[in-house]
Amino acid sequence: MSTSTFPILPILLVDDESHILELFEMALRSDGIDNVLLCRNVEHALKLFSEWEIGVVLLDLLMPPPGGENLLERISLEHPEVPVVVITALNDVRTAVRCVRAGAFDYLVKPIEEERLCAVVRRAIEMRQLRNEVAQLSRRVLNDTIENPRAFEKIITVNRKMHSLFKYVEAIAPSPQPVFISGETGVGKELFARALHDCSARSGEFISVNVAGLDDSLFADTLFGHKKGAFTSAFEDAKGLVERAAGGTLFLDEIGDLSPQSQVKLLRLIQEREYYLLGSTHVRHTDARIVVATHADIHRKKESGELRHDLYYRLITHSIHVPPLRERRDDLALLLEHFLAKTALALNKKKPTPPAELLDLLRVYDFPGNVRELESMVFDAVSRHTTKMLSMHVFKERIGLALPMGRDVASPFLCEFESASDFPTLKEASDFLVREAMRLGNNNQSIAAQLLGITRSALNQRLNRQRTELDAFEDV
Repeated sequence: MSTSTFPILPILLVDDESHILELFEMALRSDGIDNVLLCRNVEHALKLFSEWEIGVVLLDLLMPPPGGENLLERISLEHPEVPVVVITALNDVRTAVRCVRAGAFDYLVKPIEEERLCAVVRRAIEMRQLRNEVAQLSRRVLNDTIENPRAFEKIITVNRKMHSLFKYVEAIAPSPQPVFISGETGVGKELFARALHDCSARSGEFISVNVAGLDDSLFADTLFGHKKGAFTSAFEDAKGLVERAAGGTLFLDEIGDLSPQSQVKLLRLIQEREYYLLGSTHVRHTDARIVVATHADIHRKKESGELRHDLYYRLITHSIHVPPLRERRDDLALLLEHFLAKTALALNKKKPTPPAELLDLLRVYDFPGNVRELESMVFDAVSRHTTKMLSMHVFKERIGLALPMGRDVASPFLCEFESASDFPTLKEASDFLVREAMRLGNNNQSIAAQLLGITRSALNQRLNRQRTELDAFEDV
């Protein structure tokens, strides 16, 4: 069981009355804020700043000299990134204005309700985290290197967009805020979630669960666990995944179809860091980082009312969109080699040599199943191959019917024409299709012929005729 504390950076309570410090500490701890330092004078507070990286300060204004206002000014000058919540018995507007001008994050007047105190402290924690994240993102923009390459070693890529995402993941990794990962099926969303966890250096586990199709009861039981007797088959207490992810990361895959009831429970978990075991009235707190993913368009679901607006805005605090394979075709060669070696090892075979034209074939395919589909193709091909050279047959068999058709390629010729003079001749359209097929096939005649739906010899005849006509034109 993790013994991690929340927040990561400690909350410093500064008050000259020890019983006030104890009351505030008790209130914060009951709300799950248990990383707290206590201090009774200004000198000790300054000493703690030299020994710790402080997250938030709760500062009593009326203390013996040099006084709380003097400490507020010192903190604002030397540690402007630290939010300071001023606490005082003086309900005076001028004092409040003076403190805010001096850099105070908020101003509370005694006596303070516990709920109000905890809400202000949580807002201050979020502000400190956001300031840290902005500073880290700024450093990443100026620094083009990846600091944790091992965290991304399972994501095979040389693509610039992907490397930009790596830097963004490193920048937001220390944040406890939720992360939303979007992308089509098979792009590797869970790999990014794992990389985020590895970069965060969290002490707890990475716990992953696919919540697609879970009804509200099963969702709650899976995440939160239950007490003995909570329902008919609950013969003993059971831990939920939230408890297992304490101090670590909880990854909820395919959250796009959560029921309204489950959405409310997820929102409370993210917003309040609280949950209940089924059959229990005792509130529990969690410090697990929540990461969610879906291939669905959650913006559309939000607009249609299928997804709660408040949950939507909580989920997208940090957002990662993993591009589809068709937008990173420069990775195809690297991925092909990786999957050939991986599959050969798994099947205890010698790694086959791919034919030169295989990459040309793969580059004209859109891969609706993305990286996962490519891996499946390679596994099937290596499973069947018996010679040194890998056969093209499996790949043609798997993607032949899904290759881009001439209608899409020749769209400039198939639009509505304003007049007869704009309409292309059959020969012009034919020549255009041949040129585009050769371009898409990287000048490979076998691939181009397959795109056009003709034999290679028929394509060769058309190409020879085009060259003859071009030579004749140049001689004129």
